[in-house]
Amino acid sequence: MRDKKNLRRISEVVTAQTNFNLDRLAALRGYRDRGRIIDELVRDKMLELKRRKRHEHE
Repeated sequence: MRDKKNLRRISEVVTAQTNFNLDRLAALRGYRDRGRIIDELVRDKMLELKRRKRHEHE
């Protein structure tokens, strides 16, 4: 079992379409909840922004 020390409980308000898509993405990835999908999406976006910022300084 994964170590769950760094987890936080949040509540989000989203449109019906976003809710549907989060559930769909979670199912496609085999996750039981949307939290992991939200983590994955945020992590990917932050990495993209970091790469973009690094590229601008070159």
